[in-house]
Amino acid sequence: MSNPSSAGGLTYAQSGVDIDAGNEMVEKIKPLVRATRRPGADAEIGGFGGLFDLKAAGFVDPILVAANDGVGTKVMVAIQSGVHHTVGIDLVAMCVNDLVVQGAEPLFFLDYYATGKLDPKTGADIVAGIAEGCRIAGCALIGGETAEMPGLYASEDYDLAGFAVGAAERGRLLPREDVREGDVVLGLPSSGVHSNGFSLVRRIVAASGLGWDAPAPFAPGKRLGEALLEPTRIYVKPLLAALKATDAIKALAHITGGGFPDNLPRVLPKGVGVELDLPAIPVLPVFKWLARTGGVAEAEMLRTFNCGIGMVVAVAADRAAEAEQALRAAGETPVRIGRVIRAEGEPRVRYSGALGL
Repeated sequence: MSNPSSAGGLTYAQSGVDIDAGNEMVEKIKPLVRATRRPGADAEIGGFGGLFDLKAAGFVDPILVAANDGVGTKVMVAIQSGVHHTVGIDLVAMCVNDLVVQGAEPLFFLDYYATGKLDPKTGADIVAGIAEGCRIAGCALIGGETAEMPGLYASEDYDLAGFAVGAAERGRLLPREDVREGDVVLGLPSSGVHSNGFSLVRRIVAASGLGWDAPAPFAPGKRLGEALLEPTRIYVKPLLAALKATDAIKALAHITGGGFPDNLPRVLPKGVGVELDLPAIPVLPVFKWLARTGGVAEAEMLRTFNCGIGMVVAVAADRAAEAEQALRAAGETPVRIGRVIRAEGEPRVRYSGALGL
């Protein structure tokens, strides 16, 4: 019987999968993962599953909240720009922001990284961003999966998925049922496009004729790719601090895909809607450039992008100042952008004025 190692047959490496490269990447990311330790998790990878101790994290009677998401075609901008260290922050942000809007503290995170050909340095850059996002959110990176899949992905292409679990004490979940007509709607500023609408962004960039290395028309001193890769803001710590400081906050909405008209109704009880004061929204320069360069209509901007507001907060009218103060004390800069209205039918999100595009 021949020795399989000397039989001259095909190997996994010849098929395009390099196990040694995967092991090298694991060694590179171990210190990054350890840096995300928090009570409840020792943040050490290498086993078949990650562990988390809810009791050690300080919870008494918790409800678990889970979320998963990706970065969408923003990864194509990263790949084509050669900038890989920020999309990991986006990945964490898209998941943990969805947890905190339900009043939950993010506890741990797992990632899935799939590529055509594994480059340990690129992989380590991506995980460095994921670890940074976890540190910003206060959650532990307790595991993940790296998949090298030649034939499914082109050699340098990759995709990311993230999975986060958080917890809230029973009875503290959001949104509350007492959101009512007259409540004040606050907006928290975004950092840019965040991680939605990039299929339209890429089409606009292509139409502009600009390369990713060209100076960004809306961000002096930055290249276009770098400016568009500005990572999604993570609102976790300031929102948790504000929720601890006051019970005036009734609902939170993360403005992601679908913009204002699709995301605000998700946290509203039946019979009410929101009227947004569009001139009050601090539209960022990147959105003005996208709208002008792509000839994008206002309604399309509002349904595709955050337009400068990444998180919406609904508060009792008579306690709005208290909520604003709690948010400012936590480092946020809330802006009054609307109010809750009676809305028996569609649309549930209505507008007054115009965006400053």
